[in-house]
Amino acid sequence: MSAAYGLAGVLLVVVATMLVGVLGVRISRTTSDFYVASRTVTPLRNASAIGGEYLSAASFLGIAGLILAYGADMLWLPVGWTGGYLVLLVLVSAPLRRSGAYTLPDFAEARLESMAVRRVASVLVVLISWLYLLPQFQSAGLVLRTVTGAPVWTGGVLIAVVVAANVLVGGMRSVTMVQAFQYWLKLTALAVPLVFLLMAWRFDGAPGLSSDVPPRFGDRTTVAVGMAVTVEVAAPVQVTVDGRVDGRAYSGFPLALGPGTHRFDKDTSVTFPAGADVPHVSGRPATTGREWALPLDGRDHSLYATYSLILATFLGTMGLPHVLVRFYTNPDGRTARRTTVVVLTLLGAFYLLPALYGVLGRLYTPELLMTGRADAVVLTLPGRLVGGLGGDLLGALVTGGAVAAFLSTSSGITVSVAGVLAQDILRGGVRSFRAGTLLALAVPLGLAIAARSLAVADVVGLAFAVAASTFCPLLVLGVWWRRLTVPGALAGLVLGGALAGTAVVVTIAAGPPPGLLGALLAQPAAWTVPIAFTVMVLVSLCTPGRVPRGVARMMVRLHTPESLDVDRGTWRPKRV
Repeated sequence: MSAAYGLAGVLLVVVATMLVGVLGVRISRTTSDFYVASRTVTPLRNASAIGGEYLSAASFLGIAGLILAYGADMLWLPVGWTGGYLVLLVLVSAPLRRSGAYTLPDFAEARLESMAVRRVASVLVVLISWLYLLPQFQSAGLVLRTVTGAPVWTGGVLIAVVVAANVLVGGMRSVTMVQAFQYWLKLTALAVPLVFLLMAWRFDGAPGLSSDVPPRFGDRTTVAVGMAVTVEVAAPVQVTVDGRVDGRAYSGFPLALGPGTHRFDKDTSVTFPAGADVPHVSGRPATTGREWALPLDGRDHSLYATYSLILATFLGTMGLPHVLVRFYTNPDGRTARRTTVVVLTLLGAFYLLPALYGVLGRLYTPELLMTGRADAVVLTLPGRLVGGLGGDLLGALVTGGAVAAFLSTSSGITVSVAGVLAQDILRGGVRSFRAGTLLALAVPLGLAIAARSLAVADVVGLAFAVAASTFCPLLVLGVWWRRLTVPGALAGLVLGGALAGTAVVVTIAAGPPPGLLGALLAQPAAWTVPIAFTVMVLVSLCTPGRVPRGVARMMVRLHTPESLDVDRGTWRPKRV
């Protein structure tokens, strides 16, 4: 894709986002406007906004990349991310709206009447949100580098600046309008190019995947390695190298690569002959078409990893702060439920698309398995299959959709973190909200620039695991079990957060070790979620005297329909 067209797509989305945000600024006046849009958002608009912020870089780029690399096992990600809203609908959406709280820490204090629980919840909101923001900024750098060749840090800085501008001046009302617009932009940006890609695939004879061989180069192919990478070569192959391989420099020199591990340094170009097997990134399995298309086929501990992934995605959704804060913007519990039903429809329509990109990428862009940039498959396919001016225009549209994904998700997360920081660390009010916005963006931006490059969907999956291990038990038990006590809630939050957080830190910092231990750390939800629930229940049963005094009134408030005459004023936190 031409850099000019890609840059034009980025700028158009940025300008449109700013214009829509300005419209929200004109009607944002009060503190309630900034935090929860004065609780006046309609179900369709709120569902579109939820889809806008929920469909992050992991959905737009990461799913297609993981399906390209790992195959059918990764289809559980879109299924789980959609199904999580069904759990949210059944268990907590309406009671959460009836609580009258602004944020998750507000709900925690209102339900348990404890500042200690509120402080722990505040810390977890910030940590989960920063973990979610990190891959958004890194993916923005990937997109800008792919389309323009700019340094990887520029994409994250651009997204942070635009998000800060929207959130600082308009708060939740402005962000809601931006995110609703961006959902439909993202859907269009994936759906329209896919129509042309499928037409090109059909015109090419509708090729399928061979069941008995790994991916191969169909034609003589030159692969440009943007970042240093170590690959596994399965069979001897004669290549032409311009750059450094295994520590030695070559300039258009033919080189025989033997089976085993080889390191390609940054900015190295390698030309492979037609029919050569595609080398794969070291540590990533080289699968045949049959293995790629069948789930649980020959991968170590794949059954455990699959069940753990399902648990994390289904239960983690209700623990994501930037998702839950949107339910506070509905007028009442009934509209909160209607919003969730519409969200299920919108997400289901969207998630049909990335899987098709992953399959087409396996056929037409197998070199991404070698460069370690499988997340770029959505950006690469239009230029590869369509080409020419049409390919440039479709590539620009996809690039704009990717930027919209970063902007909408980052905006929602920033609002949720800024709200917590403003109320629990600063003095509250609009001025504190704006100061919290800058802090909410600065920390993950710095981490994104300093940290090693990570697969976006993997990191988001870890954020889901932490959310499922902390806020999911708190919300489910807090809404449905009146015997939950302060010590029980604290024990479950701290232990669940510590266990899942340790697994996340190890996985991100050094990568999971081989064997069963690596599987347990890479997908921790299957053991951390049951532990958190069990500890919360057992400690609560052992401390019956610490049940909050106002639990009966709070439970009535959570479960009584708004049509009845119940006091539902906005809950205000107690200050001590």
